[in-house]
Amino acid sequence: MRHRHLSTLALALGVTVLLDVLRVWLPSVITLFGRAAETPAELLGAFALGWFVLALAAPALVRRLGARPVGLAAAGVLAAVRLLLTAGPGGAAQLWLACAGLLAGLVWLAATAALVDRPVGGLALGLAGSAVGHALLGTEDLVWRGGVLGWSLSVPLVLAFLAAAGLSVTRRSGPPSVTSTSGSDRVVPSNESTAASEPVRGTPPTAAGRRAWLLCGPALLLANQIALAPAIWSAAAGTGSPDFPGLARPAVPVLGGYAVLLFLGAVLLRMPVRPARVLWPVALVAGAALFAAGRLAPAYLLTAAGLGGCLALAEPLTDDAAADADPDGRAAARRGRAAVVGMLVFAVATVAYYAAYDLGYPNGWVPVGAAVLVALVAFTAPPWSAPALPDPARTWILLGLTALAGLGTQLHGPPSDSRPGNRPTEVRVTAYNIRMGFGIDGRLDLDAVARELRGADVVLLSEVDRGWWLNGGHDTLTLLAERLDMPYVFAPAADPVWGDAVLTRYPVRSGRTRPLTAHGAPTGAQALGVTLDLGGRELAVVATHLQPPPGRDPVEQAREVAAFARGYAAGRPLVLGGDLNTEPDDPAFAEFTRAGLVDALAGARPLWTSPADDPRAQIDHVFVSPGLTAAGVRAPRTEASDHLPVTLAVTVP
Repeated sequence: MRHRHLSTLALALGVTVLLDVLRVWLPSVITLFGRAAETPAELLGAFALGWFVLALAAPALVRRLGARPVGLAAAGVLAAVRLLLTAGPGGAAQLWLACAGLLAGLVWLAATAALVDRPVGGLALGLAGSAVGHALLGTEDLVWRGGVLGWSLSVPLVLAFLAAAGLSVTRRSGPPSVTSTSGSDRVVPSNESTAASEPVRGTPPTAAGRRAWLLCGPALLLANQIALAPAIWSAAAGTGSPDFPGLARPAVPVLGGYAVLLFLGAVLLRMPVRPARVLWPVALVAGAALFAAGRLAPAYLLTAAGLGGCLALAEPLTDDAAADADPDGRAAARRGRAAVVGMLVFAVATVAYYAAYDLGYPNGWVPVGAAVLVALVAFTAPPWSAPALPDPARTWILLGLTALAGLGTQLHGPPSDSRPGNRPTEVRVTAYNIRMGFGIDGRLDLDAVARELRGADVVLLSEVDRGWWLNGGHDTLTLLAERLDMPYVFAPAADPVWGDAVLTRYPVRSGRTRPLTAHGAPTGAQALGVTLDLGGRELAVVATHLQPPPGRDPVEQAREVAAFARGYAAGRPLVLGGDLNTEPDDPAFAEFTRAGLVDALAGARPLWTSPADDPRAQIDHVFVSPGLTAAGVRAPRTEASDHLPVTLAVTVP
């Protein structure tokens, strides 16, 4: 195998492994270091950014010790951490392992950048391959799965990465390795010939690859937040229904494979440079703007095409001899710095986007800003010579990954709608704030969440995540619905992929959602009403998650929800529940009883539900309309979330 192919393979596998670690590190920072919003957002951001700032020293380390030994050592640490995380340590061990893996991954990127002047192929294949794997697994990572499947796929992935990384540096035929002797840098050629030839189209050797490496971080962000995020494909795939104005019904995400096709096609099948300079930057910025506006389906398709095209524009075509013309190693060092700075941009943008939900500022500018940065770098790059035709390997890679992505989107669709049954006299209800599926130990354990929900006829879920990159990019709602074999209705709250949901065994006849006024709260909230068919009789169900303003009770939102529920029920039996963030003696709680609703948990109080490992607050509630009675009220002890679920049986007259 030619060396350039080995380097591309090593980079693709390394990006895949690094993304696996990032999908553990990001939620670990929130759930373990952040401890359910108990840590100030500023401190949380400083902790997260600190690791990327620390990695700014990596290029100097590479220059002093040599790219090859540093790269191999960092690859070994990254691979070891990836396997240790599969063992599922949880808690502080998981947090610090993930931090070590992240830092090793950043050092490995810096070392790889010093050796590889054309990274776009490997970067693109790593991003696309990771997305395809995520789609085939239903957006649930191998790291969290463990077991036979997790280990049987993780071990070969890690071994392949280490083998490719080792072979790519031992058979190096491109840029030389830079080592230090007596405090000064010297070049160790990797082949006998050191003569340099002119780069294609006159591109300066010192600039080769630097622009592309700078875009590594922003590309990771845009790909995993928008373009190549299977959870976003799933969340965007619903079709409207007259019975559900403003809501998306479950549907199979058929467009997901096209995102991979557009992304890889733009990278591998390069169009003439003049139209590409305009088309791809415009498509990328337009896609990011549509994402900020909540238009998910066109957003990820445009972003995928634009991102792939901009990456191709940022990589001038050079040859090995031109890359060898780096006698003092300055070009290699610049590429290493560009890679680390690009990842710092990734970290700043990620923190800035998600901190908005704690601090309360608009965040749509973040993906748009990242897209503008990528577009400007691509637009101002020197022209490259596009190949006339793709070689067969490019074609097979393009078609194969696209087909696998399409297969993955078809394998993990939500359950079909329930069929009408006999009229029940009792409906089992569970209200649960699932914290995006992460338990007290910081692990994503949807099996544990599903165990607490089994046996329920109606489930009201709060803090449902359908694709936040901050949490690893999982569609927790579809994954839970598959486990429970229950259809769902989802309503966005904070943004289009984070909100509340109702899962039910009964047919859903109609529904409506109402955004709630913030009243100073930084995170958005809504009230979701659905109507269930109980064998010919209807039951109205309302799910919500109140967001209190800092230091205040959510009185205004409680009043809005109570009025919405009363109007939505229109005389039908009603069940209302969720994480209401108010205690039984607080004014917000009184708004529900003032509206004529009955506290269904009254007979079991005090019923502590938060925090799950030391419950001392009653903030999760269920109310019913007069005429409905509740029995079997419990808050079973579990650490599958930071709240306890509330379960009860409602008797329907």
